[in-house]
Amino acid sequence: MNITTVGIDLAKNVFQVHGVDERGKASLKKQLKRAQLLPFFANLPSCLIGMEACGSAHYWARKLKEHGHTVKLMAPQFIKPYVKTNKNDVADAEAICEAVSRPNMRFVPIKEGEQQAVLGLHRARQGFVKARTAQANQIRGLLAEYGIVIPKGIGYIARRLPEILEDGDNELPDAFRQLIERLGTHLKELDRQVDELDAQIQVWHRGNDASKKLEKIPGIGPITASALVASIGDAKNFENGRQLAAWLGLVPRQNSSGGKQTLLGISKRGDTYLRTLLIHGARAVIRVSEHRLEQANGWPTRIVDRRNKNIATVALANKNARIVWALLAHESEFQPDYSVAAVAV
Repeated sequence: MNITTVGIDLAKNVFQVHGVDERGKASLKKQLKRAQLLPFFANLPSCLIGMEACGSAHYWARKLKEHGHTVKLMAPQFIKPYVKTNKNDVADAEAICEAVSRPNMRFVPIKEGEQQAVLGLHRARQGFVKARTAQANQIRGLLAEYGIVIPKGIGYIARRLPEILEDGDNELPDAFRQLIERLGTHLKELDRQVDELDAQIQVWHRGNDASKKLEKIPGIGPITASALVASIGDAKNFENGRQLAAWLGLVPRQNSSGGKQTLLGISKRGDTYLRTLLIHGARAVIRVSEHRLEQANGWPTRIVDRRNKNIATVALANKNARIVWALLAHESEFQPDYSVAAVAV
């Protein structure tokens, strides 16, 4: 049984395997339990293995590579067109096996354990930030029912809550006063969790040369830099900076036909978290540039003069994504006054 290509439909406990030989003829259709997967592939000659980039895919990819196999991950939306019949595990495994052998298929870089750990910190932090915002809004809404309005901004809640709870003239019932105190304590705990995760990310950032390099780009701080380095991995997997920007969903979405080019808003594909960080950072740069004379003639200001601020913000985020690729792919340092014309001369 000379198997050259294998598709694995991943699951929690039961895995479906489909393999073909060098002529493309199906020679392996097998269902494996979780404990049987690695021993089975340890005894299989080295071959090309394809999997969907889903939960646990990076773990299995690393394990299978240790046994000498070539492993490639693909986005699920690129595999769906190869499913010939109704969706089931057998059809999915066959589609994965077919898709991985396509010469023009796009693959997902396999993440190392450290990359996943850093991204885990970011995802946990993001969850705590969302929970903190929701808790703050709940406190604000409950107090508004009693005619107590707190100004916008999460910082005002922590400052105003003690005086609201101690004020005996606001006619708050005792049960409600105890509830607000409980919610305020919970808000402080969420804030503490965010600060601790921020500190852990900062520690990793200071120990990573690539992350510190990206921090020098205006609009990119330690949080964004560490998330980008952990997500991108080897920047040479992308052909150019525009491909990285497209991967982040920062390029125009097309609806072209009949030779007529129609460009719409940004595609918003890829990682929403990374795109959000880049756009928020770009928005901060534009806001600061409006109040600094030395940046009055800068690139972001010139864009704002021609278009609105939101378009300028996305344009700067796109530009920063391309700069990130250039610094990581060419292992160079950020130069604020860099110009292609100067280098050519």
